[in-house]
Amino acid sequence: MPHDSLQPILIVDDSDDDVELFRIGLEEAQLANPIVVCRDGVQAMDYLLRRGEYDGREDVLPLVVLTDIKMPRMDGLDLVRAIRREPSLHLLPVVIMTSSNQHLDVEAGYAAGVNGFVTKPVGYEGLIACARAVGVYWGLFNQPAGRGGRT
Repeated sequence: MPHDSLQPILIVDDSDDDVELFRIGLEEAQLANPIVVCRDGVQAMDYLLRRGEYDGREDVLPLVVLTDIKMPRMDGLDLVRAIRREPSLHLLPVVIMTSSNQHLDVEAGYAAGVNGFVTKPVGYEGLIACARAVGVYWGLFNQPAGRGGRT
């Protein structure tokens, strides 16, 4: 399968250092998926809904959204809520990655509808296992009608 036809992995994080660590980890895991970076939830929703600077981009959803919680304009929890409210996105797998290990943040993440929660610094094996698991989830629930899956 050509590189261009792979679903991207969307990283939503305002920290250049964290984005670079995620990129390195995904490359070390030999995932060939392209990586798209958005700096906050507003930019991520623009990307996902193909509006603003992303108007006209290819109509392909990411394999998974990896998002921080604490970001400017729209934080990660509000991003998850926005994704879950949007009919075209509500099954999209979302993993929150944050330096917070507060029990309330974990509860709030799952209440918002995340598929996984990883505490930074992220162990790359855990990150890759989580990304692959939610990728399987996405594939199971996004089968075309008539193939046994949901639409």
